[in-house]
Amino acid sequence: MKFFRLASQYHFLLFLTIWTFLSACQEKKNLPSPVSNFNQGWEFVKANDTSWVAVTVPHTPKVEPLVVNDQWQGACTYRKRFSLKKIPNEKVWLEFEGVMNNATVSLNGTELIKHKGGYLPFVVDLTKQLKEGENELVVKVLNVDDPTIPPGKPLRKLDFNFYGGIYRDVNLIRKKKCYITHPVVAEKTASGGILIHFDTITNEVANGSLQVHIRNEFDSERDIYIEASLTDEQGKRKKFKAEEIELSAGEDKEIIVDLTVKKPMLWSPADPNLYDLKVMLEVDGDLVEVMEKRIGIRKINLTEKGFLLNDKEIFMSGTNRHQEYPYVGYAISNEANWRDAVKIKNAGFDFVRLSHYPQDESFLDACDELGIIVMDAIPGWQFFKKGEFTDNAIQDIRDMVRRDRNHPSIFFWEVSLNESEMSEAFMERANKVLNEELPFNDTYSAGWLDHPAYDLFIPARQHGEFPFYWNGYKDGKRSVFISEYGDWEYYAQNAGFNQTAFEGLKEEERTSRQLREAGEVRLKQQALNFQEAANSNLKGKGMGTIGMSNWLMFDYNRGYADDLETSGVSDIFRLPKFAYYFYKSQRPADVDIKHSLAEKGPMLKIASFWNNKSDSIVRVFSNCEEVELYHNGKFIARKKPEINELNDRLISPPFDFNLGKYIHGVIVANGYIDGEKVIQEEINTAGLVTDLDVSIDYSGIPLSTEDPDIVFVYAKGVDEYGYFNERFDEEVTFELEGKGELIGNNPVKAKAGIATILYKSVPGDTTFNISAKSKWMYGTLKEIDH
Repeated sequence: MKFFRLASQYHFLLFLTIWTFLSACQEKKNLPSPVSNFNQGWEFVKANDTSWVAVTVPHTPKVEPLVVNDQWQGACTYRKRFSLKKIPNEKVWLEFEGVMNNATVSLNGTELIKHKGGYLPFVVDLTKQLKEGENELVVKVLNVDDPTIPPGKPLRKLDFNFYGGIYRDVNLIRKKKCYITHPVVAEKTASGGILIHFDTITNEVANGSLQVHIRNEFDSERDIYIEASLTDEQGKRKKFKAEEIELSAGEDKEIIVDLTVKKPMLWSPADPNLYDLKVMLEVDGDLVEVMEKRIGIRKINLTEKGFLLNDKEIFMSGTNRHQEYPYVGYAISNEANWRDAVKIKNAGFDFVRLSHYPQDESFLDACDELGIIVMDAIPGWQFFKKGEFTDNAIQDIRDMVRRDRNHPSIFFWEVSLNESEMSEAFMERANKVLNEELPFNDTYSAGWLDHPAYDLFIPARQHGEFPFYWNGYKDGKRSVFISEYGDWEYYAQNAGFNQTAFEGLKEEERTSRQLREAGEVRLKQQALNFQEAANSNLKGKGMGTIGMSNWLMFDYNRGYADDLETSGVSDIFRLPKFAYYFYKSQRPADVDIKHSLAEKGPMLKIASFWNNKSDSIVRVFSNCEEVELYHNGKFIARKKPEINELNDRLISPPFDFNLGKYIHGVIVANGYIDGEKVIQEEINTAGLVTDLDVSIDYSGIPLSTEDPDIVFVYAKGVDEYGYFNERFDEEVTFELEGKGELIGNNPVKAKAGIATILYKSVPGDTTFNISAKSKWMYGTLKEIDH
């Protein structure tokens, strides 16, 4: 019995020891992130002003008018007073994700860094100047024309705007003095931070490696151990380990972890499967750092026969995107970037070209998650200059790749200055640098000039000749991706690049540049232009063309113009035009898209407002096999699409119905697949507006609770039966109850039946109400807590 009691006590103590050990391990493996939010608590002042204003970043120095033809440029200063407990043997940095476009950072009166460039991150080491108690950080920002900083061209001659300020997130990074480096700070080719790549991929197994760059800033040697894990979306986890190494004082080294994944879940636009990568760094037996990232496994291959994704040929159809919002320019939330990506996916696109600069990494995260293929791009447009400008453009390539290289959505790297007469030396140098940074067989460069240095030739459609453009192009070396189409060839009839000298060529009902309020006839023409051009591009499939991206997704401002560029399939407020639904109809109804925010299945849209200005030919966009139409209960027809030279290559040509003489009332369209009715839409001739329907566009992404968020608020004019009336054009006044602010003209005149304003939220407080009124009409949100 005595032995039994001793044994029981021993087992209890052993159990207690194991439990304590496991608890400690569990605690260690859930270390807080070394990166934290540093966006709040700033103050701001413009040059020559004396009053500091409390702000939160992302921030714009000036809220601009809707049409920006005199954008603010100049100098401004941000400062932040903060206290941070100094911890022995700790390093402290600040990461600025985007400051436009020349920044000088000082801490406690000591200048730490000067940085040129507005679209990519830079990192400041605060460690030596940081002190106990209050610290003062000062960031001087200069946003003026500078021919040494890409895109280089003066704003007044530029086809887009670059807005000033600290317009992206600022992150505080705290790590032990032996740490995983930041890829931009490390400034090492094909190194820094973590780099993951799979060299061989089949349906059975994926083999690759994880490279982790470690730096030891202790004054003595340290024992280093790396453990990584990949967890799939079903929760299945696999661990990978590296051999323990010794790192001398001041030494840095890449540690390679071999990866083997059996039965990999491959990434594709329809199935954007992702893995949770966790990298754990142990120093002298203690877990000191955990890094986490979402990654994907996919096999891409650019061949002479076409483009293969996971060994299957695909033809990519997408769009271009500028990151600008009305009024606030670039200073938008991560959630706002996500909402744009959701809209692009749900417009039927599986590809986006980042025109013409690297965009916020949150947008890339969204593309990873939603299944949108990306062409990443360095800043550039119709400007080239030897010397410091080209050196900075080359550095942009390195910084862009180092920031973005682990995103599975990025298939192509546009290391080309868009529509710029680049030198031979620059193109060769740009491609050499890309291949140095990504020394893999599936690294593909893209350039707008047909030069052998580039893997992919990306001309705009208008760079070719009517009527064939790029159909049939193939020189045996490069495939073609039509990077822009649907706008310029209809606007200027191939007048060339001098966009300011051919204004007289604009034909109002021919151009693709149409405001959403331009009316039914012109919106239908815009959609037809995109349809015609897309159909023509598809004739090049199998003859060198591997994909296309229209110009473009959202309307935007230009530095040289006093009007909006309106060839977007949605307007600047993200409201869709008819062309949006044309593209939406090109996604097959039977494609099962995995992400919950991605729309799928049958779609149908009647492209008409059905009023006395409507065309008697009613067009219906649908991915159904057949559509039937009723007018005021009368059967008009049930038909398949009529095939002609403008739609014979489309997945789903539109349906046209002749209703003859206009009679007001209701139109009902039914869509059929395999003989069964699967979808219905109804539109009505609207009466006088009697109410305002107020809504907020979340696109499935809730308001941020950490940072200020920005969403669009719409007030739609509806009649007594709730039917939308696109002719409503009265002034609307928005009123806010609760915290936050409304941004934009207020009151604002409704356009095509809808008045729009921006709402900027307050972190941590999502209880508010927004109402709208116009003369005798009044509307309010249905719920209070958002």
